[in-house]
Amino acid sequence: MTSRASDTLLSVRDLTVDFCQPESPGQPLTAVRSVDLDIPEAGILALVGESGSGKTSLAHAVLQLIPASSGTVSFRGKALGGLDKKALRETRRRIQAVFQDPLAALSPRRSIRQALLEPLDHFRVGTPQERKDKIVAAMESVGLDPALLDRYPHELSGGQRQRVALARALVTDPDLVVADEPVSSLDVSMQSRIVELILEIRERLGVAFLFVSHDLSVVRRLADSIAVMYAGRIVETGPADKLFRDPAHPYTQALLAAAPAANPDSNPPTVLPGEPPSLLTPPSGCVFHKRCEKALPDCAGTEPEQHVLNQEPHTPEHRVRCHLWKS
Repeated sequence: MTSRASDTLLSVRDLTVDFCQPESPGQPLTAVRSVDLDIPEAGILALVGESGSGKTSLAHAVLQLIPASSGTVSFRGKALGGLDKKALRETRRRIQAVFQDPLAALSPRRSIRQALLEPLDHFRVGTPQERKDKIVAAMESVGLDPALLDRYPHELSGGQRQRVALARALVTDPDLVVADEPVSSLDVSMQSRIVELILEIRERLGVAFLFVSHDLSVVRRLADSIAVMYAGRIVETGPADKLFRDPAHPYTQALLAAAPAANPDSNPPTVLPGEPPSLLTPPSGCVFHKRCEKALPDCAGTEPEQHVLNQEPHTPEHRVRCHLWKS
């Protein structure tokens, strides 16, 4: 996926993340392999795939929480891996995170006020009075009453806690928020409210999002672009409406077929058979070929190249990594 250089906020190029295995020191686990991604200013890119596909490892590498084995993550044109401590500290203020479980992400010993003040104190933002004003504004920006500031996480509902987690990410005025499954633990009505809140925040503040999810119904309402991940590889990327309307990769097609329909009686979901492969011993060739009903003879032995499909003007490229498109 590409965008104009002047519009690109975050760029990931050829990123690979390996983990050492104590029981097999000579056999690393490759959680992310040769990933390319772009997120434009104020864009929302959804990263989707089954559990174990490498989505969280990719998100953590973007956040510089785990090191990349190779490749680069660049923010506003600067490679994060090459920054000194001072520059990386300032960049961390501009890239914030929201995690799946806000009850685990928020300390039970800290009030909501203390939780929101912590990043401001860490980055030495403003005067003490300005920090107090910012946390009140952050609470109001996510639709929470500032009267809740002196409560503790266990005193709030799940939806309120996730709004606090979002407020904590926004309080440093970031340009990018990496949200890792931020609505998966919430009920459907609260998921919808959080999605609408994210869209409103993007519109009002111009914040971009990398939104990690396995729920395509959430992604459909939220994302501008989608990257589909399987066994550590990005198998398809493109504009969200294009992928939902005309998915190119058999795995993307299978994910859409398995998603709950508005009327399940007329269009029941089709469960994708089998399980994702182990990242310790991925299959040769196309990583999806053992579950693919459209697999060709080449799929088992040759890894497919990336192909650019028809591109509409002023939109991200639609790309697929699949032998079905090699002609």
